Amino acid sequence: MFFYEVNLTVTSDVINEYAAWLREHVREMLEIDGFEAAAWYERSDDASTIPDGDDVQGTRRWTIQYQVRDRDALQSYFDNQAESMRAAGEKYADDVEVSRRILEQRSVFHGKRGEDTGPM
Repeated sequence: MFFYEVNLTVTSDVINEYAAWLREHVREMLEIDGFEAAAWYERSDDASTIPDGDDVQGTRRWTIQYQVRDRDALQSYFDNQAESMRAAGEKYADDVEVSRRILEQRSVFHGKRGEDTGPM
């Protein structure tokens, strides 16, 4: 399994408009074969401050993490849809900083709930 992560830093000028657009964009992404689920996170980049999702002032830091079935599905997205899906958000280019990364799941560790899974 893969996670395709999109990290966004959004200026306060477009937060509400961009959030509405982003909800629809995520739904469109989930129509792509192999994109199975998505989670939207409020992010703290300093790793010592808990994000305050109720604070509507200033810059917002969001992460959208898509769960992708496998390597082939992710590669197909890059080959066939990534360019047009990314272009859809270009109207916000002055107000939204975007970075992306790919995570390949190696193992899942569980607390008292159950067995660990994966090859490690």
